[in-house]
Amino acid sequence: MNAWTPTRRTFVAALVTCPAWAQAGPPLLLAQDAPPSIDPSGWLVSEKYDGVRAVWDGHVLRFRSGAPIAAPSWFTRRLPPTPLDGELWLDRGRFEVLSGIVRRQVPDDVAWGRLRYMVFELPEGGGPFADRARQLEAVARQAAWPPLVAVPQTTVASEAALKQRLQQVLNAGGEGLMLHRADAPYHTGRSPALLKLKPMQDEEAQVIGHVAGRGRHAGRLGALRVRTLQGGEFLLGTGFSDAEREAPPPLGAWVSYCYRGRTADGVPRFASFLRVRSEHF
Repeated sequence: MNAWTPTRRTFVAALVTCPAWAQAGPPLLLAQDAPPSIDPSGWLVSEKYDGVRAVWDGHVLRFRSGAPIAAPSWFTRRLPPTPLDGELWLDRGRFEVLSGIVRRQVPDDVAWGRLRYMVFELPEGGGPFADRARQLEAVARQAAWPPLVAVPQTTVASEAALKQRLQQVLNAGGEGLMLHRADAPYHTGRSPALLKLKPMQDEEAQVIGHVAGRGRHAGRLGALRVRTLQGGEFLLGTGFSDAEREAPPPLGAWVSYCYRGRTADGVPRFASFLRVRSEHF
């Protein structure tokens, strides 16, 4: 298996009590969409958990934006001093409930008692991902605390087996799969070393405008004008509930949307709103 050689980015920071990567907006590894056909040899596969990205720097639990998460002290006291990256997760299909729990400024102890921290990376780990996955398993075993879970990483024998695994997860109410190059060193940014395999593609964009509705949507939201991570702009007008049209995401909010391919101009085709991404707050 050929060694993976990513492009590294340089990040400047001046924190004293936390690692440099933990400054506001910590640099993280982000996934690309998997191609329609992929040979899974050389990859480790896990379920894609639809949770809230949470980064533990050894001192503070943070959203992807770098903002601190108001987690109960009894929860963070049980986390190891080792920096971790993962998802706060409640259960399949429970994202909205989860989002409400983790965004509360005064944590609900009972609700937090139902959450799990599904960790999948060691931001300061060395060696290839296969080694870091084993280190994560050791960290979770040493913690001996059920809410801290090292996400299972497994090999898959063939593309047919990968499709079967994906269908099993979907049938159980899951989102999809993640594929991580087993030989990839830790690095940050959106990378082909980490792929997400889902029935539809999804991305994030920032709300930069509201377009008034017409017809049955008169007097409320018709569409969001959004800007993608790549800088493109388009109107996102489907996928909203009546309540979301009455009280749409504010300017500056980050939203997730799903789509099927792109136009020749790079605009997402059949884009549909999914949810507000609370971890950007």
